Amino acid sequence: MQLLSQENIDAVRVASPEGIRTAAEALHRIAMEYGMRAAPAHDIADKRTPVDAEGNILATEVFGWSDDDRVWWRNSRIALDSPLTTACRFEGQPFWANAEGFRTREPNAYLESIDINNFEQRAMTRAAIAVPVHLPFGQIGAVSFNPLDKNKTDLAEEFDRLSDALGLYARTFIATYVQVMGSVQALPPESRLSKREVECLRWAAIGKTDLEISMIMSRSRATVRFHIHNAATKLNAVNRSQTVFKAAQLGYISLQR
Repeated sequence: MQLLSQENIDAVRVASPEGIRTAAEALHRIAMEYGMRAAPAHDIADKRTPVDAEGNILATEVFGWSDDDRVWWRNSRIALDSPLTTACRFEGQPFWANAEGFRTREPNAYLESIDINNFEQRAMTRAAIAVPVHLPFGQIGAVSFNPLDKNKTDLAEEFDRLSDALGLYARTFIATYVQVMGSVQALPPESRLSKREVECLRWAAIGKTDLEISMIMSRSRATVRFHIHNAATKLNAVNRSQTVFKAAQLGYISLQR
């Protein structure tokens, strides 16, 4: 089988809820062809795992993971504790890892600070190639590819040979799955912020109070509150912090000081 092909890309692309299972089966077939088993997560902060149109868990129904007490989607701490999911927050390209650390094509100093003690128990594997999938609005998905040989800990050769293709297949599957299964839009269509709303949020992002913002902008405190409230409504945010976060995710403001 050709490792990277348009046919395979199209096969793992989810076009409708009814096509989820077929796309998952294609990703599973590709991984198995190269001695790997895929473990997909559409949101590393959510212990729920991808399902098909009927709600069947793909990890067990398609990808062949046993339904036991240690499966990652039943571990509510996996997003906080696993070295693999932690690394996905700091890396955008495929990497591989084992108890000795993380390996990437380009150096990433952030990965060096991640605690890898007790790696096998916390990552639920002895070694894996992981593909982070950074999605709109701060959501992070991931697919880890674990060797069928559970005693294998050195994936250097597999990483060099497979990671680019596996990365493309994983990103295509997760991104299209999230798009198809997103039953509620993250933002309403009329979410464009005004110049004044952006200005208020820019100051709020660096910790200024409504009173301080009103003095800086030479506006009343009520006016500042009005602009921030309007921005929250447009961004479907429940509080000031979420309003600032969503505005930053959309590129209206920067959270860098």
